[in-house]
Amino acid sequence: MARDTDEVRVRRVYEAPDAADGTRVLVDRLWPRGLSKAAAELDEWDKDVAPSDGLRRWYGHDPAKFDEFAERYRAELAGEDGERAVRELCERVGSGRLTLLTATKDVEHGHVVVLADVVRGVRRGRS
Repeated sequence: MARDTDEVRVRRVYEAPDAADGTRVLVDRLWPRGLSKAAAELDEWDKDVAPSDGLRRWYGHDPAKFDEFAERYRAELAGEDGERAVRELCERVGSGRLTLLTATKDVEHGHVVVLADVVRGVRRGRS
């Protein structure tokens, strides 16, 4: 289930790597269950750009909380550490496509879509 927009792609880490992925970055705080590092074929694992443990636990992947979760996660990304991590992701996009990977089953209600939107916004010159 790939979502393509501009240079940023969102996929589940359990999907087979694709030649069009470009730079593959896992953006989950926890390593995906049952997946070896070799099978993931990652370029990087960026735990720091994932939601904080507290926010992740509060959300619990409850779609009814998604809008508030997205707002809180955007606030985390606007902090000093979040801005640094997003800037680094944007630099990767500069050299080609960036694929943000997650183990989340419901990608549409996961942090990765919020993160991808923030990265796209920064790339377009808005924050």
